[in-house]
This record gives sequence, structure tokens and C-alpha cells, in this order.
Amino acid sequence: MTIQWFPGHMAKARREVTEKLKLVDIIFELVDARIPYSSRNPMIDEIIQHKPRLVLLNKADMADVKITKDWIALFEKQGVKALAINSQAGEGMKQITIASQAILKEKFDRLKAKGVKPRAIRAMIVGIPNVGKSTLINRLAKRNIAKTGNTPGVTKSQQWIKVGKEMELLDTPGILWPKFEDQEVGMKLAITGAIKDTLLNLHDLTLFALKFLEREYPDRLLERFKLSVLPKDAAELFDHIGRLRGCLMGGGLVDYDKVAELVIREIRSEKFGRLSLEKPSDFYN
Repeated sequence: MTIQWFPGHMAKARREVTEKLKLVDIIFELVDARIPYSSRNPMIDEIIQHKPRLVLLNKADMADVKITKDWIALFEKQGVKALAINSQAGEGMKQITIASQAILKEKFDRLKAKGVKPRAIRAMIVGIPNVGKSTLINRLAKRNIAKTGNTPGVTKSQQWIKVGKEMELLDTPGILWPKFEDQEVGMKLAITGAIKDTLLNLHDLTLFALKFLEREYPDRLLERFKLSVLPKDAAELFDHIGRLRGCLMGGGLVDYDKVAELVIREIRSEKFGRLSLEKPSDFYN
């Protein structure tokens, strides 16, 4: 299964982000805490270049706590400040302002020394679709300004938003990259909801998800589907889940489409608990 999704408004957004860089002091790069590597657009490094950056691992409440700490340690080892946040519940919001002020202290001290009056920090939020940018803005602004939705591609244009007297935010549409070199990246993005389900082959996606659970969280897979041992064959596992959950067609045959939808839905709704689909050691020595 090859996953690609690069609507025209994303190409336009990339141009607009590049044009607006000179207006901001810092970039807030929002990633999904469950997939910090796969949810980082590799074009972002190229676009923002040397602009100061704060990486925000959103949806941290859905990710494995220990693995999230490992990711934060890795980013900081690479010289990039990172925070775990939950924009839906408003957790970690104060730390964003504090971290931004610390990152930009030298710049603002230089401006002050030149006689420039203090002003609000200007930040640009970038990230892939459905990573929670609009929810984060609404939390920071303490009012519903940015349009939100649980499907990717809701934000289609840029807007400046004031956050008290300390910060001004520039929202941008979610940007995916034109081509996934690694199809595993596409699979992980799909599992976490960053790509529209209508573009997917759910059978392939579910097989990938079940293999991941079998490898990384086998006990949870066994418990969730009332298994004593895991079947060696994927079809056997589909059959077991289908019969256990009543995903059946006429004649008692298992409806594999329903099984696939059920598994992905249960992963997204945390029925397997907090999951991290990747860890730093998967990519870095």
C-alpha cells in the first residue's frame, strides 16, 4: 500500500510559511508524541533553517510516558528544546511561554540594549495535519479562535492570534510532504489519524498495527482480545477478533472490513492504553 496525500493548499502553505518566517522570532514545531519521528515533516528543517525552535510533543497523554521522556532527552541532546503537552486538556501551556522566553532571552536582551521597546514574542506554529495546532492555539489564547476538527486539513489559511501580552501566534495549515520515502511512516501517520481514512487500505493498515502490537505490546493484545497465545497466522487472528466481537456476515463468515475498522478505532480510542509507535532507538544509535 502506497500512501500519498499532498493537496494543493499544502503546497501553497509551504510557500506562505517561507514568506512569513522573517516576521516571527520562534517556530513551534508540533508533533504527535506517539510518533515524534514520523510526524516531523522533513521539509520543515529545510524551510525554517536556523530559526529558533521549540518542539512540542502533543497528545502526550496518549503516548507511553517513558518513551516520551526518551524522545525529549534525544531532542535536547540534538540542541532542540522539547516539551510534552496535551493541548486538549491544556496541560503544559505555561511551560511553552517560559521555554520560549528562555530560548529568546539573548535576542531580546540585545534588542533592549539597542533601546528597542519590549514586545510580545512572535511565534509560528507548524505541523502536519490533525496534530492539534488549532486546539493548542485555542488553549493558549483561552478562547475559541482557531477552527478545530477531528479530521485532517481543517485549517486552510494563516491567521495571527494574540495570547495575552506575551505572545502572538501565527497559525498555519498542516503540511505533509509530497512523498513518503518510507511507507512505514505513512502507516504510522494513518494509524494516528493524520491521513484521511478514505485514502487507505484498512486491511494492510490493520495488519501493520497488529504486528506492531504483537512485537511491542503483546500482553495488551492478548488481554484485549482474550487470547492465551497469539495465532501464528494473521488470518487466524482476524477470525478470532471477528468472532469475539461479532463482526460477522451471513452464514457466520467473518467480516474482515469490520474487523479492520474495529482494530484501528480501538487503537485510536486508547483501548490498548497509552501507545508509542516508535522510540528513539528505532532511528538513532
